[in-house]
Amino acid sequence: MARQPRPMTPWCPWFALGLLLAADAVAQTPKRSFLFNDSHVHLTNYVQEGCDIRHLLSVMGDKVGRATLFGIPLQQQWSYRVSGSAAPTYYLQTDAPLYYYSFTDAFIANAYLSLPKEQRARFEPMITGFNPTDMYAADHIRRVLTVYPGVFSGIGEFTIHKEFVSSKVAGEVASLTDPALDRLLDFAGEVGLVVLLHNDLDAPFAEEGSTPVHLEQIKALFKRHPKTTIIWAHVGVGRVVRPVEHHIELIEGILADPELRHVSMDISWSEVAKYAVATPETARRVAETINRYPERFLFGTDEVSPETQSKYLRVYTQYAPMLEMLTPEARAKLLQGNFARLFDAARLKVRAWERSQRPPAAAP
Repeated sequence: MARQPRPMTPWCPWFALGLLLAADAVAQTPKRSFLFNDSHVHLTNYVQEGCDIRHLLSVMGDKVGRATLFGIPLQQQWSYRVSGSAAPTYYLQTDAPLYYYSFTDAFIANAYLSLPKEQRARFEPMITGFNPTDMYAADHIRRVLTVYPGVFSGIGEFTIHKEFVSSKVAGEVASLTDPALDRLLDFAGEVGLVVLLHNDLDAPFAEEGSTPVHLEQIKALFKRHPKTTIIWAHVGVGRVVRPVEHHIELIEGILADPELRHVSMDISWSEVAKYAVATPETARRVAETINRYPERFLFGTDEVSPETQSKYLRVYTQYAPMLEMLTPEARAKLLQGNFARLFDAARLKVRAWERSQRPPAAAP
């Protein structure tokens, strides 16, 4: 029998409420003792299924203060010709292509707006449903902001080069040199949106010791957009794109470059943590880098629709050996402070931009 996809949580028509949001004020999370803020968590998966936003709040509980809120911008096609009645839920389970799924932004906005105001303050919704090879991608972002004022703080996580994913996406392959990407990053900078970008530093199975394939292009991209707040997801590491030789030195070179002060790093994902704490020496070196640049790193889980709190906290637990080596200042900024600083500033800027887009009031 063909697998029936799990039904999505129904969403309500909150469009009118979105237009009535009090966007002038930045809501503050009630002061509690949380373990961390999460810069990287997915509400839905590659077939746009996931937990209800209230369930995510319950697993955050009293452990996670604030979190980004986004799905996955790509939908895995279920091609009966390819996999028959075996319905894939992950991109590695079929040879069928992925395609961009713009409705994810409406789904995320309506999930967010279904919460009372005090609970909304714990989330930073992000726009992801755009094709970064399309010159109209920036227009999609503009449209989402005007349809859902008072909701979004950033864009991403979206992908340019990602092992096994990029080659599966239908249409043109994304590129760090594409004018469409420059156009949308320019727009994000104009509005004040935080950008969460996934781009592997190297190609899968690259020759050991060679210069990482994407290093120079991604540095050039960052430098072309000095007014845009960018978070580089996973510090360029992938599942098989392992940290290259001298990876930490390459990252420190970016952090030390005064032209790249607008770029931060997210250390989310269990695969990144695996390499970071592989040995006491790797944990020490990662901690020393964060201690040297305490304002440039954010903690994230990269969990997808976590079912339980223990699963949600596994990456935090995995990082324990490294976290113990941080100074109190660096630990506080990594786990909570940098998230609050970047996203509080984004809220203010984006709300101001939204107000500037309102049509002038009609003369009496």
